[in-house]
Amino acid sequence: MTSPDLTLDTQFGKIAYRDSGGSGRPILLVHGNSACKEVFAAQFDAPELAGFRLIAPDLPGHGASEDTADPAATYTFPGYATMLETVIAGLGLQAPVVFGWSLGGHAALEMAGRGKAPLAGVMICGTPPIAPTLESMMAGFNIDPAAENLTAKRDFTDDDALAYALHTGGIDGQVDPHLLAMVKRTHGVAREVMFGSALAGQMLDERAVVAGLSVPFAVVNGAEDPFIQAPYFDTLEAPSLWSRGTVGVPGAGHAPFRQTPAAFNALLAEFAAQC
Repeated sequence: MTSPDLTLDTQFGKIAYRDSGGSGRPILLVHGNSACKEVFAAQFDAPELAGFRLIAPDLPGHGASEDTADPAATYTFPGYATMLETVIAGLGLQAPVVFGWSLGGHAALEMAGRGKAPLAGVMICGTPPIAPTLESMMAGFNIDPAAENLTAKRDFTDDDALAYALHTGGIDGQVDPHLLAMVKRTHGVAREVMFGSALAGQMLDERAVVAGLSVPFAVVNGAEDPFIQAPYFDTLEAPSLWSRGTVGVPGAGHAPFRQTPAAFNALLAEFAAQC
């Protein structure tokens, strides 16, 4: 396996990524808000995925990637989609399968809708495909108006970081120290700009993107994900949805690839092989 500390120079700054190497079909793994490429450690170690080439970048302002010099253009769904297109081109990836988690899923759908980078398939997790309206956002997500919205908060306290890390990717009430450190490291402006731009409708209509997908499409959510409204996914028109339909992984919350990796890895391997 190649070094987890590879970097690519882009217009967004230096992007860090991990690459398993090999000649198998590439799977691009895209992490969520205030996370990092290391959330996918269990996929890089999975025997089921050993025949694929796994690539996991740190989004700008996250992990070991640099903070962008242009937050307003970069820390948005279109900005992250452009960054993913840059990574695909820069690494010479031919028609990758893209797995996007949470924010990463929105970036993946934005990229798929733009059609600038040929993709073999798209899998999302914890990502309700929404139209660019407040009504659609409220229908897809569990957003408590009475609670503080950490997803959009610029400056985290230590308690904020712990709460966010625990609820997004904790396992049995515990938080990985590195992942907690990466929540604290995240450029806070990225959260603020991302949420504000989505609220302002600066994104493609993801419902329309899903309805128009010609490549295989998969949804694998944690059955106990606290951030999404599971029935919302049944309202989607998704003609290329794979035969398993929308999957809810038992015993998993927002991050089934971490919380129930054996079940998740089998699903990802099956989907990628079918693409």
